[in-house]
Amino acid sequence: MAVIVLVVAALALFLPKTCLWIQTSWINYLLMIVMFGMGLTLRPEDFKIVFQHPKNIILGCIAQFTIMPLLAFLLGNMFSLETGLLAGVMLVGICPGGTSSNVITYLSKGDVALSVGMTTINTLLAPILTPAITWLALRTSVSVDIMSMFLSIIKVIIIPIAAGFIINRYWGEYTDKISEILPAISVIAIALIVGAVISHNAQSILATGIVVFAIVILLNLLGYVLGFLLGTIFGLSLPQKKALSIEIGMQNSGLATSLAGTAFPNLSMATVPGAIFSVWHNISGAILANIYLKLTPKESI
Repeated sequence: MAVIVLVVAALALFLPKTCLWIQTSWINYLLMIVMFGMGLTLRPEDFKIVFQHPKNIILGCIAQFTIMPLLAFLLGNMFSLETGLLAGVMLVGICPGGTSSNVITYLSKGDVALSVGMTTINTLLAPILTPAITWLALRTSVSVDIMSMFLSIIKVIIIPIAAGFIINRYWGEYTDKISEILPAISVIAIALIVGAVISHNAQSILATGIVVFAIVILLNLLGYVLGFLLGTIFGLSLPQKKALSIEIGMQNSGLATSLAGTAFPNLSMATVPGAIFSVWHNISGAILANIYLKLTPKESI
């Protein structure tokens, strides 16, 4: 996935004409496909972790909606980002984790059940917390339409996930047959989202220089580090610390990109940080999985 998304991003940035056919108006629909696929993989037992280890889930939720928004706010203001980029960076920080965090947790020999539980609960909380935190952080800089964000998250995230979950619950024998191609479909959709945003903003991205890239990378890496440290402070096991670290560091950047276009239609650059994050966190996640595997006792591998 990292290689495919990186290739598409490079083409869109340096040869934008190759990807200009991908319309930015497709972003919401592409993200709905990804979320529907996520719903198709969910089962009732995935929610057991919420009741079996509620303290860990609560810790993950609080960390998700405090650490990353604060980091985004501090980095955005530290580098004096213009309003559009600041809004985009904030949205990346405020959005919940995505399905990529579950995959990287699995590859890292982390606690997959905890990762899926945190992703699911944080996603369900997103319609309320993401617009609210965005308004608190940006209300002095730009007008934030809370209701528009709320409805967009319900439409693009909650309804597709719910639809996928219900179909899998009652017609699981059919969804099992297509489960093998779901990752490929998600990769294609995410690559198209990245291609659309970057190709239509290629000149602006190149003009911003290395600053926006540096902020996105720092946001991601600091999320990993602080998540692992937080797990250590609260005495979590190594697999749980891996899951918490990855869940906090890897965001649903597709949602951030979608919301940027919906909530800030007059700020074209607001979609850029999410697109860059989509590329980078898949690369860093693959590297982190290898690092975390080295921390795992050999008998556990």
